[in-house]
Amino acid sequence: MRRRLSRALARPLVLAAAVLALSVGPSGPVAADRVVIGGFPVDASESPWTVALSSRDQFGGTRAGQFCGGVAVGRNTVLTAAHCVDEEVLGGPPERVRDLKVIAGRTDLFSDRGGREVAVREIWVNPAYDGVSNVGDFAVLTLAEPLPADSVIGMAVGGDPAYAVGEAATVYGWGDVSGAGEYPNSLRAARVRVLPDALCEEAYPGGEDGVYDARSMLCAGEAKGGRDACQGDSGGPLVAQGRLIGLVSWGIGCGRAGSPGVYTRVSGIMRTLGWAHM
Repeated sequence: MRRRLSRALARPLVLAAAVLALSVGPSGPVAADRVVIGGFPVDASESPWTVALSSRDQFGGTRAGQFCGGVAVGRNTVLTAAHCVDEEVLGGPPERVRDLKVIAGRTDLFSDRGGREVAVREIWVNPAYDGVSNVGDFAVLTLAEPLPADSVIGMAVGGDPAYAVGEAATVYGWGDVSGAGEYPNSLRAARVRVLPDALCEEAYPGGEDGVYDARSMLCAGEAKGGRDACQGDSGGPLVAQGRLIGLVSWGIGCGRAGSPGVYTRVSGIMRTLGWAHM
């Protein structure tokens, strides 16, 4: 049986990730030639809008308490996956996580230095989010302090050519680099392609494998597998032509042939929030 996975760093996996990070020490990443899945290291300055969601109280101090990703779409506004702030991930209601922060401008989470840590003032979860189908998987975080203006990325509206099938895109995150619980210290990126909706509809027709909804979801990766987001990358950005087109959401395994990554479609988020003319 295949197992459908959201791509948040589930709480039971935190200890394993912490042990691994301690074993490699602060000198470097777990696997320099691997990715998110199948990618390469990047400096935070290359994608200043990519942020880490952090709670040391819930996830420990190793890797600064990172458990998900996010993306700054306004100086005080960060998008992430709704399931990242679910009680199952956080171990309780999000309003009780007193140290929830976003970390911006920091490449190496193990060093605990560089960039900024900004408290989350308010969390809005899409009320239409369905945790079974993953439809509507997004949340809006309002920050207590503004980020620099150059830390914000523009969003691709519906009909933007950035969504075209075959378009080159890049996904960013600090998640598992192998699909086997290997969590790096430093930010990674993987180059993928926007895939046809029909391919994901065939891969995820419903049932226990999940259902693909083209209005609210976007399919990206490589048909033969090998490049993908993975656990710990949830909520992070998928970028094409310099614009945000998706948020890491779910998939079957990581980097498997025939099981491409599924992202929350940003044009759908904009439509839901009335941001279509931003």
